[in-house]
Amino acid sequence: MSVDQRGVGRQDLPTGFSSLLRGWRDRSAPVLSASEVRPRRSPGLRREELAALAGISVDYLVELEQGRASNPSAPVVAALVRALRLDLSAAALLYRAAGLAAPTSAVDRSVPDGAERLLTRADRWPVAIYAADWWLLRWNPAWSALMGDPMDLPGRSRNQAWFEMTEDTSAMWVDRDEREQFRDALVGDLRVAQVAHPDDAELDGLIRDLHTTGREFSDRWRTARPAVYRGARKRIDHRLVGEMTLDGDVFRPAGSDVRAIVYSAVPGSRDEARLDSLTNGCSG
Repeated sequence: MSVDQRGVGRQDLPTGFSSLLRGWRDRSAPVLSASEVRPRRSPGLRREELAALAGISVDYLVELEQGRASNPSAPVVAALVRALRLDLSAAALLYRAAGLAAPTSAVDRSVPDGAERLLTRADRWPVAIYAADWWLLRWNPAWSALMGDPMDLPGRSRNQAWFEMTEDTSAMWVDRDEREQFRDALVGDLRVAQVAHPDDAELDGLIRDLHTTGREFSDRWRTARPAVYRGARKRIDHRLVGEMTLDGDVFRPAGSDVRAIVYSAVPGSRDEARLDSLTNGCSG
């Protein structure tokens, strides 16, 4: 579901918005992949990557960067903040440049340096960084090998809560009860995020739209206990290597609201051998 929503006003954007957007895109860490199809001319995100991460069209992004678009909505700015992984002060600056009031309790979507190092150094273990509202911010090639390339997921499907509530993931889970417990845990954690970030435009829109997807989310939202997600052991059935039991541990960088999810297997086990067969070669 795209958040490519344009404001109804015709007033031009402040000059600072387009220059800020271009500058932060150029300085953003590129999307990690097991191999690059073509060399990069610059170290930042490509326009296509930023547009895909934010859920907007490339044409609209070009208009924003060139100062030709009018009045981007708060959800669009929130999506750009997430895709660029801006810290709260930088996010507030982008909101003001768009002529909008910055949320006073926004989700912090910046990725600390320590979490970035974990992504690159734990190259044999699948690692992903999520924001407090379960938007996927960063991942390593081993994560793509296990879960599939997140860049292939459209729009909100890179939000774990949205993906679990709108997609049939039953084929990957060996134990149905584990899948149900995981979904309950996601919803319970999302309730915690709503309390902590009551005026975040993207989080508010996500929860509102999840309630329109059917009874499953609404029923879970009503009954799930608000609780911070602590991780879980999962038995999954991977289409390439078969069944594996993996520990999905959660690491929270000091002073940050993001969480790193790291999958590993018991050393010397069949599960570790199967995971290694997937991630072998992802280091380089």
